[in-house]
Amino acid sequence: MASSPISDQPSSPPAPAAPSAQPAPLTAEEQQALGALPASHWAQQPLGDDTFDDGASSIGSFTSTTASLSSSIYNYRTVHGRTYHGEVGNAESWQPNDERHVEAMEIFHHAMLVQLDGKLHLSPLDKKKVQKVLDVGTGSGLWAIDFADEYPNAEVIGTDVSPIQPTWVPPNVKFEIDDCNQEWTFNENSFDFIHMRMLVGVVTDWNELFLNAFRCCKPGGYVESIGASISFQSDDGSIKKESALGQWGIVMGEGGKKMGRPFTVYEDDLQRKGMEAAGFVDIQYEDIQCPMGVWHPEKKAAERGLWYKLAIEADLDGYVNYILNLVMGWTPDETKVYAAHAKKEWNNPKNHGYFMLRVAWGRKPE
Repeated sequence: MASSPISDQPSSPPAPAAPSAQPAPLTAEEQQALGALPASHWAQQPLGDDTFDDGASSIGSFTSTTASLSSSIYNYRTVHGRTYHGEVGNAESWQPNDERHVEAMEIFHHAMLVQLDGKLHLSPLDKKKVQKVLDVGTGSGLWAIDFADEYPNAEVIGTDVSPIQPTWVPPNVKFEIDDCNQEWTFNENSFDFIHMRMLVGVVTDWNELFLNAFRCCKPGGYVESIGASISFQSDDGSIKKESALGQWGIVMGEGGKKMGRPFTVYEDDLQRKGMEAAGFVDIQYEDIQCPMGVWHPEKKAAERGLWYKLAIEADLDGYVNYILNLVMGWTPDETKVYAAHAKKEWNNPKNHGYFMLRVAWGRKPE
């Protein structure tokens, strides 16, 4: 897990890097065998002109200043007009790293705080003893920055495959370019807390990930992982398998399988299994039901659904572009029509869809 520290930005933009080798798209027969409707299906379904406005479909723009690294890290790949990280290890992140998606990540950070009632973690940390912290897959870096503010005596390192973090940060924060799927080069027994959030579709081997975390965690330290189910459910049958939301888990799940980076982290219980296999003890987890939209009658649940919806809608195209276009072999137009159907469905208060979030944490024995 070799890392690259932040340095000065190059004076001129480098030439774009050649795209990495991609998995062959699924054939129509393969998609049919999975129960996935063909991409052409969505263009044949009328969207209609009915809209479902919850009164909070727009939100103020977020701004961020990108960090500057060596020119090779800025050799971004371009897929249908969206940019993705350059060559870092064997990383293959399915989320874009352009300005639009960074803004969506920042909304997503707040959405995750809402899920946890404003908490940055659920692990029982002793604030006086936390000296060094690692945030794996830090994204826009907001979690690392917030943690550093809350724990001013701790050194916080955020790692990611894209240099999209701000430069104005607390003095106890630094960001490094890392691929978490490579062997970690951090010293053994060096971190009091290791945080991982929403690495679904990113990790190639969850057991290996937690083995690396176990080795680099101090005795008595904690590791915490937040993951989500890939499928939308409903208790009243309002989410049908043939609906856009019913198909979401099928196509995205198969896309992750095709890349060798599973989205089924919750469904396959990969967090708890990986922690147990690595040797962590006192493993606990909390499952949180997150509505998609604001249909839920309970105020807190509706707020969770609202913020998650805002985060996804901030860049819905970015969330589906890589998997549906590059992996599943859909055309950009087919992907956009499908996304429009999905957005319409979760804004329809008659659809009571939700997914599950799991926060799992464990301690390294002393």
